[in-house]
Order: sequence, then structure tokens, then C-alpha cells
Amino acid sequence: MKALVINCTLKRSPDPSNTEALAGVVVDQLEKDGVRVEVVRAVDLDIEPGVTSEPVREGDAWPSVHAKLLDAEILVMASPTWLGRPSSVAQRVLERMDAMLSETDDEDRPVAYNRVAGVVVTGNEDGAHHVVSEISGALADIGYTIPGQAWTYWHLGPGAGPDYLDEERGRDWSHSTGRAMAANLAGVARALAERPLGAPPG
Repeated sequence: MKALVINCTLKRSPDPSNTEALAGVVVDQLEKDGVRVEVVRAVDLDIEPGVTSEPVREGDAWPSVHAKLLDAEILVMASPTWLGRPSSVAQRVLERMDAMLSETDDEDRPVAYNRVAGVVVTGNEDGAHHVVSEISGALADIGYTIPGQAWTYWHLGPGAGPDYLDEERGRDWSHSTGRAMAANLAGVARALAERPLGAPPG
């Protein structure tokens, strides 16, 4: 079983990413459960704006990410909170994923069917629940199954404060929630593999 983590931080590599650090807790638990995990930092890629799976122009990196999405049973979207909302990078990724609404497999099922997704959020301001809701709602629209408690977050809001990598407070809860998230994602993904959803009725 494979999982893809898309880190939607605004920081390019090799800058440290608070969001990727918390997502690492989920990655570790997934790997302990036998899941192979790949992490992509979207801001490092030349992803053009648009709502298509095909390249918008030469050099557009989205088709390679799209192929990774179709190769993974589990998706983890990880985003910082900025002004109480998902990052602009997360929004761009979701807009490109919009094309998956009209893509089907060989059995006429939406390509996101029988795949599961969850959300990781960090930020030194409040708004994590809103970010989880926005991203989870979009992924459910596309066709992903969102298990119960398929998220974790860390912040010390409201208001400005330290970053996740600079602060120990709150980590225990975020980590235990992240491990539960990983277990739920893997469990539901395996259940769907054993009893997959069929094509929606016409």
C-alpha cells in the first residue's frame, strides 16, 4: 500500500518546514503499519495554475504529481494556516485536482474512489479546524473517502506565537492525534481494498 504526502508549505527546500515536521509523525506511523510513503513539497515544483491534469505549458510539473496521486491509496494534504485559511499552495494543488472529478477508471468509477485522505495543519494562529474542513471537503468532493479523525494539527493561537519546530507545548496531543490519523487512514484504505466501492448509479 502506498501513501502520498503533499506538503503545501510556502517554504522552498532546504528551508525547515513546520508542516512537514508534524506530517512526519503521520509518515512514521504509516511506515510502521507497512505503508510506503512518498513526500512531495509542492512549492519546489513548477505547478502551473489551472484545472486540468494535462500540462498547462511545457515544464508544468502537475502531471507527475497527478500520476503519484493515482498510484497511492492514501493521500495526506499538509498545509500551514495563513490568515485562518489553507496556504495558497494548497489551494493551487486542490484546483489542479479538480480535474479528477471527471476522470474515471476502467470500471467507470471516479479515480479518487477507493482512496482515502487526511489533513495535517500547523500554524501560530487559530484556524486549524477551518483549514481541515476546507481541505477535507474539497477532497470528499473529488471522491476521496475521509475516515473519522483523519486529521491532526498544532497551533498555540489565537494570535501570533512560536512555530512548531520552536515549541514543545502541544506536541504530545498533536502527535497522538497524528498516529491515530495514520492508523485510521491505513485501516479504511485496507477495508476499501477488500470491498471496493463500485461505479455510482447512472
